[in-house]
Amino acid sequence: MSNEATGNGGQALRWLRRTVALPYLWLLLFFLAPFLIILKISFADPIVAQPPFTPLLEWGAQGLAGLKATFENYAYLFQDGYYGIIYLASLKMAAIGTILCLLLGYPMAYFIARQSPRRRQILLMAVILPFWISFLLRVYAWIGLLNNRGVINEFLLWLGVIDHPLTMLYNDFAVYLGIVYSYLPFMILPLYANLERHDHDLLDAAADLGARRWQRFVDVTLPLSVPGIIGGCLLVFIPTVGEFTIPALLGGADTLMIGRVLWDEFFINRDWPVASAVSVVLLLLLVVPILWFQYLQRREQDAGS
Repeated sequence: MSNEATGNGGQALRWLRRTVALPYLWLLLFFLAPFLIILKISFADPIVAQPPFTPLLEWGAQGLAGLKATFENYAYLFQDGYYGIIYLASLKMAAIGTILCLLLGYPMAYFIARQSPRRRQILLMAVILPFWISFLLRVYAWIGLLNNRGVINEFLLWLGVIDHPLTMLYNDFAVYLGIVYSYLPFMILPLYANLERHDHDLLDAAADLGARRWQRFVDVTLPLSVPGIIGGCLLVFIPTVGEFTIPALLGGADTLMIGRVLWDEFFINRDWPVASAVSVVLLLLLVVPILWFQYLQRREQDAGS
């Protein structure tokens, strides 16, 4: 009987190990494999063909004839200042949008975390509810609200607050509004998950020591919520840098972000090698600082232990 139990336990352990390996398989199929394909294309030359790039490996009658790779696509990105301007503009808009989401999301998450369990469920449902509607429809709806004859301008004209319609569409204001509206839940949820787990006895101890309410927040709550702040900022900043739908619909032709440039290079210019190089550089700009930050955190933890 014990041998049978041991055998069942070993089989369950093997199944558990296979289950743990599933996330790595997911990353391999849906992240690493597409990235390797894009990386391969970035070293090719553009041609008028299908597919519109030269093969990386050349084959002859005797088999593999050689490797044909070029770095001209990456050199072109650094020689042409246009791409540098677009990268900086995308990073700037993503950073400002992330800060705005943090300034709005932190008080909302703090308020939800301090409510009763029943009220928390209702408020969290209100935060998650927009996800039930298509992202494209939610962004497109802002056109009807912000244009010159939209709901907001008509309402302000009816109240007599303004004499002529305000220009609220096809500018940076509309893009920031779309970013905050679309990605605010991604900031609220990690912050709430962090704030909800705080030990309130620490606040009571600080109050017993004479700390005022704002001092308790600055000295206790805010430092403990740093992991939630970092997680929320990453969840907002990373997808916002490559955002395409919001600047295309709300920003107009003059608002260019790297996602719009990628679309133009892939589907209008048909220059897949340059578009792939732009994608690889963008990924490095996002991943390398994150890995460096994780390395510094790990080193601090090792030094503290």
